[in-house]
Amino acid sequence: MKNKYRDLIEQTFDFPQEEFKVEKGNLYFRGLDMMSLIDTYKTPFRFTYLPAIGEQIEKCRVWFNTAIKDLNYDGRYRYCYCTKSSHFNFVLEECAKHNTNIETSSAFDIDIVIALFKKKLLKDDIYVICNGYKTELYIRKIAELIDLGFDRIIPIIDNFREFELLDEIIDSKLEIGIRIASEEDPKFEFYTSRLGIGYKDVVPFYKWKIKDHKKFKLSMLHFFVNTGIRDNAYYWNELRKFITVYTDLIKAEAHIPYLNIGGGFPVKNSLAFDFDYEYMVREIVAQIKSGADSVDADHPDVFTEFGSFTVAESGGMVFSILDQKKQNDRENWNMINGSFMTTLPDTWAINKRFIMLPINRWEDRYERVFLGGLTCDSDDYYNSEQHINAIYLPEFKKNKELFVGFFNCGAYQESISGYGGIKHCLIPSPKHILINKDENGEIVHFEYRKEQTNTDMLKILGYE
Repeated sequence: MKNKYRDLIEQTFDFPQEEFKVEKGNLYFRGLDMMSLIDTYKTPFRFTYLPAIGEQIEKCRVWFNTAIKDLNYDGRYRYCYCTKSSHFNFVLEECAKHNTNIETSSAFDIDIVIALFKKKLLKDDIYVICNGYKTELYIRKIAELIDLGFDRIIPIIDNFREFELLDEIIDSKLEIGIRIASEEDPKFEFYTSRLGIGYKDVVPFYKWKIKDHKKFKLSMLHFFVNTGIRDNAYYWNELRKFITVYTDLIKAEAHIPYLNIGGGFPVKNSLAFDFDYEYMVREIVAQIKSGADSVDADHPDVFTEFGSFTVAESGGMVFSILDQKKQNDRENWNMINGSFMTTLPDTWAINKRFIMLPINRWEDRYERVFLGGLTCDSDDYYNSEQHINAIYLPEFKKNKELFVGFFNCGAYQESISGYGGIKHCLIPSPKHILINKDENGEIVHFEYRKEQTNTDMLKILGYE
């Protein structure tokens, strides 16, 4: 009878997979011996596997460049990393090694670009796409970048007032872009994105303010939908409207060499994940080409701004199961030595699910459980996987340690939870491990940040 945890996974999914395999009852992630990391660092810990970042960037470039070649598309593809997904220096430095362009969202993002440039880790010939609502400070930081020699910085106009501020503060000639306020998915509480300028206002705004401007030249049209790039009627309809605005601008004698389709490539969140990236890329490029050809325009360069897609699959979180509480005849609660609300806030805030797998004891019998965190909040739990609507783990035994890992959670978690700050119920931030490969391709790792201590938190709270 097949009743081991390994049997459950192999019967339910095509397993092993590219990132996951099991040897001697223990899980390996991207070739990493997870039990070896646990033996070295103890739990809980967060980890970042840096080579995965470059792998994602290069895979995406292959998809777009293949489509461009096959479709005889004359424009180029340009990959941007949006810093808001993870601001860590090791992430930006890894992106810089792969010559990505940068998308910023706030004034302090510009400080990151400046810091990398001064360390000679970033060149001044990259594109810096400045998105988000722009305060006066944000625009002054843009001016600072221009003074440093960045001549491919493109502020994306989010509202009419921003244009006036840019005109007041920026004295040099500058390429600018316009963000289109797309219509939101019908499930949303509002109809139109709060970001950008409405579809019907773009061409009149160009004719009124930009067309004959002495300093500014419209070079980019920007498009993004909150649900991300999906193969559904909503996405294709919004893309079509975006291309229609582009062709209307061409008819109004605008020269638009760049189209920015934003970000939102989905990230693997289940062993059953299936998404045809190549098909989506090919169809997007084909539709842009058709639009440009319809108005006899040069094929524009295609920009993307991938954040989660770039970093999510590099990250993970590992816990120990401390104990099991039997609350009634049917509910077994496995208590982790951490908190979902403080270390994986997306699971609490937006009910997001990651790939959750045990690290050891794959040859043991399994049981259905709930996972509970250490805070006193009733919402600090994790109770279902998208693919099976339940959590199954090897049976809890007091004399046999059990470890669980959450994978592909490398985007947003630290930013949302407040890295190194004060957490709910003063649950400490876990240690953070960086993992890389040396020049010989061997795995190397070290402790990037120690686990937060009571002294750290008392200082923040003003007790020391």
